[in-house]
Amino acid sequence: MENKVILDELLAKARKAQAEFELLPQEKVDEAVKVIAKVVYDNAEPLAEMAVNETGLGNYPDKVAKNKGKSRVIWNNLKGKKSRGILERDEVTGITKVAKPMGVVGAITPTTNPIVTPMSNAMFALKGGNAIIVAPHPRSKKCSYRTVELMRGELEKIGLNPDLIQCIAEPSIELTNALMPAVDVVIATGGMGMVKAVYSSGRPALGVGAGNVQVLIDRDVDFNEAVPKIIAGRAFDNGIICSGEQTAICPAEKFDEIMDIFAANKSFVVRDAADVEKFRKVIFDENGAMSRDALGQNAQTVAKLAGFDIPEDTKVIILEASGYGMDDVLAKEKMCPCIAAYKYDDFKDGVAIAKANLNREGKGHSVSIHSNTVANIEYAAEELSASRFVVNQICASSAGGSFNNGLAPTNTLGCGSWGNNSISENLDYKHLMNVSRIAYFMKDNHVPTDEELWG
Repeated sequence: MENKVILDELLAKARKAQAEFELLPQEKVDEAVKVIAKVVYDNAEPLAEMAVNETGLGNYPDKVAKNKGKSRVIWNNLKGKKSRGILERDEVTGITKVAKPMGVVGAITPTTNPIVTPMSNAMFALKGGNAIIVAPHPRSKKCSYRTVELMRGELEKIGLNPDLIQCIAEPSIELTNALMPAVDVVIATGGMGMVKAVYSSGRPALGVGAGNVQVLIDRDVDFNEAVPKIIAGRAFDNGIICSGEQTAICPAEKFDEIMDIFAANKSFVVRDAADVEKFRKVIFDENGAMSRDALGQNAQTVAKLAGFDIPEDTKVIILEASGYGMDDVLAKEKMCPCIAAYKYDDFKDGVAIAKANLNREGKGHSVSIHSNTVANIEYAAEELSASRFVVNQICASSAGGSFNNGLAPTNTLGCGSWGNNSISENLDYKHLMNVSRIAYFMKDNHVPTDEELWG
């Protein structure tokens, strides 16, 4: 009964605020979106500190960078784009598109991204004229709630109802389960069990799949440029980012050279089979699940768990895998700064390794390719079941959109039917709008004859 009272109050406030908000012009909508991004940008440091202290995952500098970077790139992508009233008139087809809000958005957010995910979901929701209720992970409820408090304060300053954005103060499985069928659309960012529940809620749902980014290194790239990018992506926020690099699939004849470059760039390279096994046992439990002791910890902590003391400036640990796909648990997603390394003879063999690993885990998410050969890049894109192929970039910070690629900036990365998701692209404001279409009669359109059709 208590949960029902809480939920009814949240929904009543959200629907009242949304009904007022959908009547406002585009300029006011964009002002609201801007201020909620700016307040996260302005409070990046204290919010990052809160997140690290509360969750015990990731690290402070990278969370600061994420808070600042995501608020900038998402606002840059949203500003100036039309999301109210007439969107476009197509004189060729006679179709005029009209934007309509969906209503109240329910957003289930993860402990790995407790600040920027509520922020981006709120930005997308308000851009579409909606209200939003955030259901944070219990392990990060305080920092997510504080983020929403700050955003609500900014809405009040510009004369808007702060109930456009609300957060469940004391989240529980029961309350989250009750929220899902009560709202108009659900966004789910988190574990696959929760995502499955969202798609079973009876409401339109937008979820994400598991990550396991395969990294293909072609022969034609400068390894001294590619390797530091891979390290930066794997080390970011102690490896908890779903779009972070997971493997290094290397040309066999260059493998030793590439491993030496990793070692020269503050990586701890482990090639002895017995030593690699020690890391397997601390990264994964006996059932092949990610160990909570290693989850989101830095390289030094993971190494210590395995019985190794490594330099304090070590960023990532490179583990030479003994197999791929189902033959080695290192083929799975590792939510700590560890990379599984593989050798291939022909580039197509490298793609086959990536495919086997994705078939085990992470199908539909993202692939990173370091190559200057378009034929190889497009071969990989044709062969591998992934929604994003990030070329010659740091995947951890680019698959979710950046100033240097055309992917929609977001924190929610759809994985298509491969990941049991409804979208195979980055979640954006357009996914939180209904669009009506006016179909005008086109009297001068050519109607083909049977001979033209079938002849």
